[in-house]
Parts: sequence; C-alpha cells; structure tokens
Amino acid sequence: MPRQNFLFTSESVSEGHPDKICDRISDAILDAFLTEEPHARVACETMATSGMVVVGGEVGLSNQERLKDYMGRISQIARDCIKDIGYEQEQFHWNTLHVLNFLHEQSAHIAQGVDRDGAGDQGIMFGYAVNETPELMPAPIQYSHAILRRLAEARKAGDAPSLRPDAKSQLSVRYEDGKPVEVTSIVLSTQHESIDQTSDDIRAIVEPYIREVLPKSWITPKTEWHVNPTGSFVIGGPDGDAGLTGRKIIVDTYGGAAPHGGGAFSGKDPTKVDRSAAYAARYLAKNIVAAGLAERCTLQISYAIGVAKPLSIYADLHGTGQVSEEEVERAIGKAMDLTPRGIREHLDLNKPIYERTAAYGHFGRAPDNDGGFSWEKTDLVDALKSAI
Repeated sequence: MPRQNFLFTSESVSEGHPDKICDRISDAILDAFLTEEPHARVACETMATSGMVVVGGEVGLSNQERLKDYMGRISQIARDCIKDIGYEQEQFHWNTLHVLNFLHEQSAHIAQGVDRDGAGDQGIMFGYAVNETPELMPAPIQYSHAILRRLAEARKAGDAPSLRPDAKSQLSVRYEDGKPVEVTSIVLSTQHESIDQTSDDIRAIVEPYIREVLPKSWITPKTEWHVNPTGSFVIGGPDGDAGLTGRKIIVDTYGGAAPHGGGAFSGKDPTKVDRSAAYAARYLAKNIVAAGLAERCTLQISYAIGVAKPLSIYADLHGTGQVSEEEVERAIGKAMDLTPRGIREHLDLNKPIYERTAAYGHFGRAPDNDGGFSWEKTDLVDALKSAI
C-alpha cells in the first residue's frame, strides 16, 4: 500500500541557470539543423563558463559536405539564446563572450544502427503521470517550475527590473491521504542587481508572484520561507558556476517523484531514444491516467542499439489501477508503435520544436499548435480503452 501521508520536495532551476543555458544552446542548434533537414542527426553538447561558450558533438546530414555551410551560424545561435535569457554581465555578455565550435561529422558506426530504423543506443526510459495536478504531474516539480517561469516573465516585462536571470526554487509539499494539501517550505534563490539588496528586499519582490502561482490554501502561517538565505546573489550564471548540457535531468522530468533512465534530452535529435522514448513513455503514462485506468502510472521501456522493437515494457500502477498492469502492458503494445520510427511519426518529432523544452520542464506543458509538446496530448485515451 503506497504511503498516504508524507512530505515530498522537488526543485527547479531558471532558464538563466548555467546548465539550462547550455541545454538551450544545444537545443537551439538542434532546431537549426532540423529546420534545414528534418531527418538530421544531432548530438550537441555545450559548456559555459566565465566569458566563454564551447560547443561540441556530432551531426549527420544527408550530404555531409553541407555541414561546413552551417558552422558559421553556431556562434550567433549561442549569442541569440544568451541575449534572450538576459545576460549582459561584464564577465558574461552575449555580445562579447567567446564561442568555440567543435561540432563534427556523425560517427558512421553509430549511424549504421539508426539507418536500419533501430534505436540509436541501448537504454531504459521512464514515463510517469499522476492525477494530483491538472497537468497530471507531481505537484512539487510542477509548481517549482511555475514559480520560476512567472518570475522570468516579470523580469523580462520590466515588472521586476532588479531581478537577474539565474535562479532556483524548491518546494516541500505535505501530502494527506495521498493528495498535496500544503506547502511546508519555500526556498527561492534568485540573482539580483545590487549587493545592497537584502534577503528581505528580495522576498518583498518575489513573494507576490509566488503567491500568485501557488494554490492559495497551500500557503499557511506555518509555511517556512527561505528567500536568498545566504544573502547577496549578484554574481550569477556561468560567471559564478560553469554549466554543462544534461546536468539537470531530474529537473527536466518529475522532480524525483519517478525513476529516471539516466539519459539527458537536450541537444539530441529524436532518433535518440534517450529523448524520444522518454517522451513516448510520458505520453502513454499520461493517457493511461487521463483514461481513468489508474490514478498514478510509471512506465519503463527498454531498447538495444540497432534494434527497432523495444526489449521490454513494464507498467506500475502503484495500487491505483482499475485494471491489471499486465492488461495495461498489452494495451500499450496495441495502441502505439514503439519502434524509434513509430514514435517519431506518431508524435511528429522531426520538427524544430526543442529549444522551448530546455527550461521549466519537458513535461506538464500545454501542447503547441505547431507540434511542440505533442507528447502532452491525451488523444490516445480511446485507443487504450479499446485495447483493454
């Protein structure tokens, strides 16, 4: 029997966090290649530090001779991302930093497995959904994201001009009878303009936005607030701490409420099952919960490099299922083609839709009209019910 009364904590980081800057640049470069060639193969990694961004990885195009034509664009893509995030610090300014580009041609040994419509690598991927929020996401991570997204909107709109891009949030949520009922603690650390601003000054700026985002009844007189608990946070971003692509995989997914297969998403084209199969697993788990087949669902899918068919499908309904796990596993196989090609075609993933995923979570987002976040749709409900 799952625990019903407990505390659970999740954190998020803003688009200006050093690791998230790198995720965004990697995904923006991916989108640039997919715009020109929908079946481009991309594995792009980014590192950022004081005054410098380094891009590396591999790219596969139908005509590899064209790769050099794109290289001159990489620096501007990185600068545009950093400019939009809002970095104009002396030691990390979008217009003056150095961008080093080491992208190269994709390995033929990796390409040969994908060319046979197989998976680009071995691995395990997880998907998760739970009916405790409208988005069918765990509440602690969903609201941690929402706080930072709202603060970024206020900063960019000029409503909170003393805030700067780098920030982290963390919520501890009390569950009663298995449902979130109260926030016991709020942790918010945000970069700000002046060393003269105190923690109380920053709290006065951010508290109205936090209260706007959280359910009103969840903040009580007992809720603990820790806003910039160490004091000044003026030096931020890669000038204060180096960043790397793929270091925030728990922030990107379920905030620790569900397992993670270990593979990061950003910078990888959808032939990489690290990304596409994780999206498919979320899509299936969400549709299972949306169909009323369970209140909570964890799915695992596994693959081998060069092999198209998944090796295994595992479902855990955590004691909340209206049907058995075995029935759900059989229904998944009938409702969706889980080969790498099948996933890409079903979710329409060969599009430049990835830069927007780089901050505030890959899941729990509204589907976009152009195909972004297609894995958040609940259009498989009827097919799953029929299959069962």
